[in-house]
Amino acid sequence: STTMASSTTGDGVSEAQTGKKSKKTKNQVDESELLTVPDGWKEPTFTKDDNPRGLLEESSFATLFPKYREAYLKECWPLVEKALGEAHIKTSLDLIEGSITVCTTKKTFDPYAIVRARDLIKLLARSVPFEQAVRILQDDMACDIIKIGTLVRNRERFVKRRQRLIGPKGSTLKALELLTSCYVMVQGNTVSAVGPFSGLKEVRKVVMDTMKNIHPIYNIKTLMIKRELSKDPELRMQSWERFLPKFRHKNLAKRREPKKKTVKREYTPFPPAQPESQVDKELATGEFFLRESVKKRKKMEEVKVKQAEALTKKQEERNRAFIPPKEKPLMKKTTKAPTEGKLDIEAIKEKVKRAKTKKLGAPPVNPAPPTSSTTDKKKKKAKSKG
Repeated sequence: STTMASSTTGDGVSEAQTGKKSKKTKNQVDESELLTVPDGWKEPTFTKDDNPRGLLEESSFATLFPKYREAYLKECWPLVEKALGEAHIKTSLDLIEGSITVCTTKKTFDPYAIVRARDLIKLLARSVPFEQAVRILQDDMACDIIKIGTLVRNRERFVKRRQRLIGPKGSTLKALELLTSCYVMVQGNTVSAVGPFSGLKEVRKVVMDTMKNIHPIYNIKTLMIKRELSKDPELRMQSWERFLPKFRHKNLAKRREPKKKTVKREYTPFPPAQPESQVDKELATGEFFLRESVKKRKKMEEVKVKQAEALTKKQEERNRAFIPPKEKPLMKKTTKAPTEGKLDIEAIKEKVKRAKTKKLGAPPVNPAPPTSSTTDKKKKKAKSKG
């Protein structure tokens, strides 16, 4: 019952034929023009009573499968035979050639069963597991194998875009599967999808856009909005353009203005002036009429001036290595507190002397008591003076 907004076109056709003016807006369409399906309606199954005589000719399809798929096909082959046996279709697996063949039998009554069997073997060859591939035998199921190998030339770019479709840990692919109710398998240069027709259409659009460098998240966002809008019966007759997001394509890589601009010169019919020769320049400055000795002297002076400039430059460069860099003070200078009184230097000196004498083991230096010999000498001196 999900009707898309894209089908609401051609609203002006009935008005032009009848010539009547309707009060409906541009976005609205007459409901009789829409193809609607009743809720819960299902296509009746094709039985043997519909085709009792069977098929006139035998039809067959074959497909090749890669070598790495051989082990899995061997394992699930009895299940494949059983599933196709119910539709009266004969299958054969050729491991030497690497091919699977399906063909109709005399008992086959459904003419479309062989096409479903062909799709089943295609999916099995494209690495789709049997549990998902067998769903193709149901009436409301279809499959789509999208070839993406030739859409991008650069191999590295192709691998990046294919990985973008899968997403981190397969999250983008899982979101796409939930929204479209399809099983999607990205394998090599193809994308295989199994599900209802409406879902397959959306899957193909997302895959193709991803390969055209449009991120799948944009399409997933629009699908989510469309799913919510389809639940509202009032919006069924209206256009959904106003609800859907519009993503602008920003190409930041391209510059609007070129990096190197070339300015076109004005066209002049006259050729450019001939460049002046060395003689012309000398004539203009007056050097041409000077003597050879004067010319040489002038040239030597010019050379000496240039040499002096070069020498001073070189000397400056050499001296740079000897210029010390400015050092930052490690700690801030603290103002020392003023001492209360002057230090007694003499007292400190005596302390140091005592410490030294103690270390040497000498007796402390004390004033010695006067001996008898010294007293006699003093007395004699006193007498002689008297």
